[in-house]
Amino acid sequence: MWLYLAALVGLYYLLRWYRERQVVSHLQDKYVFITGCDSGFGNLLARQLDLRGLKVLAACLTKKGAEQLRSQASDRLATVILDITKTESIAAATQWVKEHVGDRGLWGLVNNAGISTPTAPNEWLTKQDFIKILDVNLLGMIEVTLSLLPLVRKARGRVVNVSSIMGRVSMYGGGYCISKYGVEAFSDSLRRELSHFAVKVAIIEPGYFKTALSNPEMISRGFQEAWDRASPEVKEIYGEKFLGACVKSMELLEKMCTKDLSLVTDCMEHALIACHPRTRYSCGWDCKLVYLPMSYMPTFLADAIVYWNRPRPIKAL
Repeated sequence: MWLYLAALVGLYYLLRWYRERQVVSHLQDKYVFITGCDSGFGNLLARQLDLRGLKVLAACLTKKGAEQLRSQASDRLATVILDITKTESIAAATQWVKEHVGDRGLWGLVNNAGISTPTAPNEWLTKQDFIKILDVNLLGMIEVTLSLLPLVRKARGRVVNVSSIMGRVSMYGGGYCISKYGVEAFSDSLRRELSHFAVKVAIIEPGYFKTALSNPEMISRGFQEAWDRASPEVKEIYGEKFLGACVKSMELLEKMCTKDLSLVTDCMEHALIACHPRTRYSCGWDCKLVYLPMSYMPTFLADAIVYWNRPRPIKAL
């Protein structure tokens, strides 16, 4: 009996491997629009797809980022300046994409742009701190998607949304985890709606990777700024030692981060070019071995794991 079961499991994985190796045809005729290409995942993916022969339309926040990317890619790659928190910028970029793709439509939309700060205990933050992250990671991403959806539907293409394993396990306060939970929910509803039009939606869930989002100095500075603005009551409850422990933990974060960004961009590429892309891609050893299992654990057990290595407020009960 066990032999038959092992054979069935082996056959399942063999068939899945075969299906996932099938690639769509005429890649050189397909356009892909990527946000957040100044650095990190977006920058590497743009160059990676360019080498594959796809026509990459890369959105950067700064002119410097756009110039650097163009200097590293072929003439097929085109760049545009985009601030996804501004409706007029999204409208201009949408028109620019329409002019490039013409009647072919847009094969791929990769919503990669994002920020991670300010991050701190929720009590230390203001409403504006949450809005700052949600405007980029969630609301901006939604507006970009809605603006370009007619072009994607025309090509019967793909939408690839970059979430995070923090969209499954909320590890800390602030808008980041909230925004990624929102990305997961939006992507799930979008996938079901667009399945009627042969459009596929995939979610990328990276663990900790060495990018600008995980820069320990930037995150520590965000902690300090939130602390400086906190009320005297909050400071008395948490204590300076709690702040110090949080800042020190950022040094460990850098050591935990995976340096090989291609683990993520390979998943993005597969979601764009495979005939049978996955619904979700979990990227990184910490994602697969720690955070993903945590998301399925009973709440009390997941909480215990989170508490295990966390500093305690000075007046904790």
